[in-house]
Amino acid sequence: MFSRRLWSTFATVLTSCTVLLPVASPAYACTSAIPADQLVSPGRLALSTNPTLPPLQYVDGDGQLKGMNIELGHELAKRLCVEVDFMRMDFPAMIPALKAGRFDGIDTGMFWTEERSRMMYTVPYAVSTIDVVVGPDSKLQLADVHALRGHSIGVEADSYQERWLRERAKESASEGGKPIEIHAFTTASDVMAALRAGQFELAALPSYAAAAIIKRNQARMALAGQGNTQTTLAFRQRAVAEAVARVLDGMRADGSYAKLLDGYGMTKLPDAHISVRGTGPV
Repeated sequence: MFSRRLWSTFATVLTSCTVLLPVASPAYACTSAIPADQLVSPGRLALSTNPTLPPLQYVDGDGQLKGMNIELGHELAKRLCVEVDFMRMDFPAMIPALKAGRFDGIDTGMFWTEERSRMMYTVPYAVSTIDVVVGPDSKLQLADVHALRGHSIGVEADSYQERWLRERAKESASEGGKPIEIHAFTTASDVMAALRAGQFELAALPSYAAAAIIKRNQARMALAGQGNTQTTLAFRQRAVAEAVARVLDGMRADGSYAKLLDGYGMTKLPDAHISVRGTGPV
């Protein structure tokens, strides 16, 4: 048992240690860059994502969300001084759910279109294209976009790829060419499953998704680099979109934007500044 004198000595040493080892404090106070009334839940940035498009967003073997857009969402929230919540859902439901106020933004590698820029506040952050792939054992070769005529193609429903394909189909019809048979599915994973099952000959995918699938030897490139467009985030409130654009510009200035996109083989925006593009809801 310690004597009273020994206890006194021990307490003195402990007090000295506490003085010599102060508790670390943050270098700066983090205040949310977004007004509380602009978020569905104050202090939390709720984003939808469709985790079926590796490497941009997917679920790993432990059931955790991974990928470039997931990393981007976490970094945006960190710099905006809010928490981030991801809501998993299929892409066709996202825009109606955003307009209904179920979450604050869409973070799923969505392609920018003029129509979408009038429905929500869009913040383009990368450049992407469409690749057309075939099964790994297919002998089909495509010389150019006109060679799509007369073939059957799978695509994700309500996507930029589907719209691009339907425009090509209309062009073929107007020129008296062979029809393009389009099969639309809920997710890119469903598209690839149907391609492997032989339900159609070709699949049209975002270039980043096609690259990952080809790398795993699950498909072969048939026609690359079509329909060049921007990949965009989208938000319900302009204040949120503008805050995100400022953060992305800051990430570009400190090099973290380039590091993130280069790590996933994405093409960076050539624009001088990242900003809200389009009028938003009118």
